[in-house]
Amino acid sequence: MLTRLFAARRVPGATWEDLCEATGTTVERAAVGGARTDRAGHAFAIGYTAALEALAGETRAAFCVTEDGGNHPRAIETRLVDGRVTGAKRWATLADRAAHLLVVAREGSDAAGRPRLRMVRVRRDAPGVTLEVATAAFVPEIAHARVTLEAVAGEVLPGDGYADYVKPFRTVEDIHVHAALVGYWLGVARQRGFAHALIERLAMTAAALVALGAEDARAPATHVALGGVLAASAGLVAELEAAWADVPDEECDRWQRDRALLGVAGKARRERLARAWQALSG
Repeated sequence: MLTRLFAARRVPGATWEDLCEATGTTVERAAVGGARTDRAGHAFAIGYTAALEALAGETRAAFCVTEDGGNHPRAIETRLVDGRVTGAKRWATLADRAAHLLVVAREGSDAAGRPRLRMVRVRRDAPGVTLEVATAAFVPEIAHARVTLEAVAGEVLPGDGYADYVKPFRTVEDIHVHAALVGYWLGVARQRGFAHALIERLAMTAAALVALGAEDARAPATHVALGGVLAASAGLVAELEAAWADVPDEECDRWQRDRALLGVAGKARRERLARAWQALSG
């Protein structure tokens, strides 16, 4: 992977779909694809779609979990009845570009009264699916959507919707998206001739993320190691930005607009790391 990462050539103006790699593990493909793009938004999309492929075997999908009440199992009001899904999801990333929607829906309750959640794959263009698309102030290349479903027929995927899909996805997404971003930063650093020491550590971080991609996304030890990688990458970003400030350009301005991406779900990551340390200490 590292040889391919260093051999990657940046393709300014290309769509993120065109830059998705076809060989290697999903994390390797995220890193190399990120190294070929000239913007963080496209790197995010490459990593996000690679994460969904790793989780559910989907290459062009949107993960539809969060509702108006949040994404906790008890907040899920979308229903699955007789193979059809009815409800509404918000903040479905890349739903407008997806072939399928992966929708978490409630199918009754278990013996303890807890909601029984299932993951249902539906076609984005299926009858009964409506999208309201919007973009954020940062990474405007990436759209999010409110998805409304009215008795939409779908395929119920195997396993528990929460334990097998929702719970591990944050970890799988973090690994893949950060691999793509590290690839992107490495491409920036190499193109502009930044210090070899910075490029060396970016390559090391990419290799660490590839290794984490082979670990159990539910394991506390994986979360602890990922916490260390993310902390290290934050320092690399600061160093990259300091070097970039000496040679500002249009891409640098775009990165300053989009760097808010790094703070998304920061609280959830801190809580995940705290729980992991508690489990390992216990």
